[in-house]
Amino acid sequence: MRLLAIFWFACAAFAQSTPRYDEVYYPSGNLRIAAYLYRPAGKGPFPVVIYNHGSRAGSERNSAPFTFAGQLLSDVGYLALVVERRGYGRSDGMQFSEQVGADRGAKFVARLQEETDDVLAAAEYVKTLPYADSGRIAVMGWSLGGMISVFAASRSPAFRAAINQAGGSLTWDGNPAIQKALTGAAAKIRIPTLCMVARNDRTTKAVEAVAQEMKRRGAPSKLIVYPNYDEPKAPRAPAPGHLLFAAPGARLWREDVLQFLAETLVIAH
Repeated sequence: MRLLAIFWFACAAFAQSTPRYDEVYYPSGNLRIAAYLYRPAGKGPFPVVIYNHGSRAGSERNSAPFTFAGQLLSDVGYLALVVERRGYGRSDGMQFSEQVGADRGAKFVARLQEETDDVLAAAEYVKTLPYADSGRIAVMGWSLGGMISVFAASRSPAFRAAINQAGGSLTWDGNPAIQKALTGAAAKIRIPTLCMVARNDRTTKAVEAVAQEMKRRGAPSKLIVYPNYDEPKAPRAPAPGHLLFAAPGARLWREDVLQFLAETLVIAH
């Protein structure tokens, strides 16, 4: 219940904004995946950022357009696609909690790879949009979505950059299958990757391990460990720093993300 309360706190912060997105659908295998498309002003073609939400245990079927992320990106010229992935919102597929339950081993990792399939399909979808620059696509995600962004960057040449916000921070400790999957994926990444985490998340080790493995392999990575973060209006949580990447904390990392994207996708902001 505590994690569910935290999720709804994160949602409420951006639900007050007037939506500026189109709800779209695209195929991923035999599934129909929902997504929210935020288009900048102008004709394009625009560089693209595919954004991945975290887990939503107990509320998977509630649509969550993550307006704060979509508008943050589209306001400065990026075409942002917020993907619901299978089992979330109006997307087809079994819910994460139904398929995985309490497992944090092989079943958990397999599900993440299946959701990664939906992200790779999203990259193929944006290539069909005449106003999208298919040569400049980045993938970005928070929490579970950060892990999926790492997996996506390791599996496809479609992406030019990746951003990992606290990916695996809540599930790293005591879960060797997750540790192996994340570091194994990091070893395959060759594109610039920004790794971000708050010092008072449950652990910084997951994000640090990805950055360190990339560095060891000679791949371009940047690690930012932010000072302790505490959002006064948030429900009490064992890992308050994890909420840095919800809407209220965006003021602290916005410029870091935009600078990284400007350098890797080459756009002024």
